[in-house]
Amino acid sequence: MTEEKKESEKKRGRIRDVGLLFVLFLKIGLFTFGGGYAMISLIRREFIEKRKWVTAPEFTDMIAVSESTPGPLAINSATYVGYKIAGFWGSLVATVGVVIPSFTIIYVISLFLEQFLELALVAAAFKGIQVAVAVLILSAGIKMFREMEKKPVTVAMAVLVFAAMLCLDIFALSFSSVYMILIGAGVGLAFYVGARVKKNRAAALSVRDAPAEEQGGQTPDSENDAECEERPCENAAEPSVGAQSGGEDSQEGGKK
Repeated sequence: MTEEKKESEKKRGRIRDVGLLFVLFLKIGLFTFGGGYAMISLIRREFIEKRKWVTAPEFTDMIAVSESTPGPLAINSATYVGYKIAGFWGSLVATVGVVIPSFTIIYVISLFLEQFLELALVAAAFKGIQVAVAVLILSAGIKMFREMEKKPVTVAMAVLVFAAMLCLDIFALSFSSVYMILIGAGVGLAFYVGARVKKNRAAALSVRDAPAEEQGGQTPDSENDAECEERPCENAAEPSVGAQSGGEDSQEGGKK
């Protein structure tokens, strides 16, 4: 009975997690304006800070994978988080939940798009939304950079990528962010291979320059011990003067 109760509790927990995933991503999709980058801050708050379902390194990897694979960032992120928490059904429910609000809103707006865009209130609201979206994206980027492992390579790459993006925006040049991710991956692999080669070379040099006792050879002390075993050593064969005088005194004491 206890095992059956445990199984039933596990099933209830999975169903509850799947339902909660749907509600959370429905809310994220409903209140996210500005695309998938604006959604990063909301996903982070719900699944890392509040519920601890995803760790910060996993979240960073999720963003990199979601951005470098085909499809929108929002859908890829929802699929990744849902699968990690509740498997296949979690990924399906999370993806459907994040798609429904945008699909519904876009469909309704498309019915009277021209009248909608001509409204002054709507245009003013979208200007304010753009500012809020920029703040959300910047906040998510700063938090990810703070939690990133601080190494010279990673810090240098972050600074270079930021400078490159800034130059591209200033001069209005088109360069896909996917290429930046691929270049970053190539630089990371190059540094990893270089570090491994340097480590193996240092290990080989240390083995070659190791002393004789570490390589199984005999030290001078061991050679002297071997010689003493074959023939008596001079120090052992010649007793000290104190020992001789002590022996003579003992003999004279015995005669008396």
